[in-house]
Amino acid sequence: MLLERSRNGVVRASDLESLEMSSRTIYTRCLPGGPWQRLLPGIILLHSNEPTTEQLVTAGLLHGGANAILTGTAACLRHGLRQAAMPPDTGLHLLIPHDRKIRSTGFVTMERTIRLPSPIVRHEVPLAPLVRATTDAVRRLGNADHVEAILIEAIQKGGCHPNALLHELDQGSLRGTAVPRRLLTGWVDLRSMAEARAKTLGQRLPMPPSHWNAAIYDRQGRYIGRPDALWEDVGLIWEIDSFEFHFRKADYARTIDRNTRYAAAGLVVVQTLPSRLRDDPGGVLADLIAAHSVAAARPRPDIHLASAA
Repeated sequence: MLLERSRNGVVRASDLESLEMSSRTIYTRCLPGGPWQRLLPGIILLHSNEPTTEQLVTAGLLHGGANAILTGTAACLRHGLRQAAMPPDTGLHLLIPHDRKIRSTGFVTMERTIRLPSPIVRHEVPLAPLVRATTDAVRRLGNADHVEAILIEAIQKGGCHPNALLHELDQGSLRGTAVPRRLLTGWVDLRSMAEARAKTLGQRLPMPPSHWNAAIYDRQGRYIGRPDALWEDVGLIWEIDSFEFHFRKADYARTIDRNTRYAAAGLVVVQTLPSRLRDDPGGVLADLIAAHSVAAARPRPDIHLASAA
């Protein structure tokens, strides 16, 4: 009967009282050595064992009440980010409507906000969208390495764009945003500067690229890739590798898959790091000229353009 009234074995004391159980009986059972335990004010766990992560989350949501949303690192994990990228346990962070006055307590930090996002529900738990959860997490961390690790994970694994994370930081309080803002601004600038340098350098070639950011397909209409630059007439492509290499050198999976498709299509590939565009433009030009000669000496691969940006 009691378990049926609970969620994951967690229940409000007021719900137990509605079953004609006295407050004294409830909290006596939560004393050391008793069969239950009190997780948060008015929130009871119906056993005395160590609570699970699910039970702690349930307790936090019951404490937050209607419209409470899980955010921060706990939400990031539920969005699929890796535990290895998260800092040591920071407890639970919940967002509640600004007109609610519920204090932080125990392992739960309650944050009143006028910008309560529409939740994404996973396994019956309302989560802040990943961009919001990530920024909520990093602005409460004092360790720059931890901030960097979460941001990299959100970009790499979660598909968040640095611009989107910067925009979210701009919408809320500036408190705690200096470090993530500096990192994100540098990463955005890195990519935009690399693209600008590549296009400027490309114009110095005897044969500049015919297309930039054009999607290419094989004869059967299967997607091959969207290279930074393409010489369509000879089947030469140029990739300015940035985020994958600079953030996590071991994470080559997507780059390898992409290059495998290029090789299978018979394309000649030149890969350049952004730092080399800045430090050795002459060497990059020489590589591209040599690669163009190799590509021109081979039969043109049977590739087709979808569109060009």
